[in-house]
Amino acid sequence: MNRPRILIPGIIRERVVERLKDAFDIVRIDSADPALVARSEAAAVSGVAVSGRLDAAMIAHLPALEIISSFGVGYDGVDVSAAAERGIVVTNTPDVLNDEVADTAIGLLLNTVRRLPQAETWLRQGRWQRDGAFPLSRLSLRGRKAGIYGLGRIGMAIARRLEGFGLDIAYHTRQPREGVPYTYHSSLTALAQAVDILIAIVPKTPETHRTINADVLKALGSNGVLINVGRGWTVDEAALVAALKNGVIAAAGLDVFYDEPNVPDGLLDLPNVSLLPHVASASVATRDAMADLVVDNLIAWFDRGQALTPVPETPFTRKSG
Repeated sequence: MNRPRILIPGIIRERVVERLKDAFDIVRIDSADPALVARSEAAAVSGVAVSGRLDAAMIAHLPALEIISSFGVGYDGVDVSAAAERGIVVTNTPDVLNDEVADTAIGLLLNTVRRLPQAETWLRQGRWQRDGAFPLSRLSLRGRKAGIYGLGRIGMAIARRLEGFGLDIAYHTRQPREGVPYTYHSSLTALAQAVDILIAIVPKTPETHRTINADVLKALGSNGVLINVGRGWTVDEAALVAALKNGVIAAAGLDVFYDEPNVPDGLLDLPNVSLLPHVASASVATRDAMADLVVDNLIAWFDRGQALTPVPETPFTRKSG
């Protein structure tokens, strides 16, 4: 009996490859470029395991493709519309990274407000001994109100952690969520006006493009703190740099950027920002769990005809025969 053939375009966590070897034939190419897969080879590919982009041209090049198993919660790099038109299921890796990303959001918030990385640098440079105590942090979490832009799985995990800090919590999503104890605001600007911490955890969609703009930052106010662990796509970085320079908001903590890995010099030069290189889910345990879910989706599809975590746009089951 022939084993399903899985294409892996580009770099993916090696755990995916090692686990796939047990049940599948694997074809590896350097990138998701149709020119790298001969027509005869492409005709035998029934699944793809991908971390990153898979565009319509690549999908069209694979006539027997049934499933695209994507590494990550966000799947904006995959042309889901092209897949859905052909009945190809697309999966992602939700839930297994919720806690890690939520933990990072809280850590980034604390770093931003209390300037903990700068304090450690002060110690390591010998300045505690030479110059005395590190300057008092101007900002604090005490008495603040937190707003969450995007109350999905990760947003809820962040909210639960913020409750432990005794903060009032509000949120904005397209529609209010039932059964949550937090205050809903029907617009992002209204949320920003009501809080002084704004945490962004929304996906990359046309509707979220640069929604955190000059008006939203102005509404957040001069004591305001912006934290982004969602997508850099969401923030107008030029407006953010101007707001940080001019005291429109007090500080920002960013794990994601508009054009990664390129970070604007305007952000790098500012003292009131805390910057991380997109590491919110970057622990061995969490990335291994994501890798396992990539593989488990493929196994479930070919063994039982149904993926474990299909994205909403492709709620398909496998056709028998």
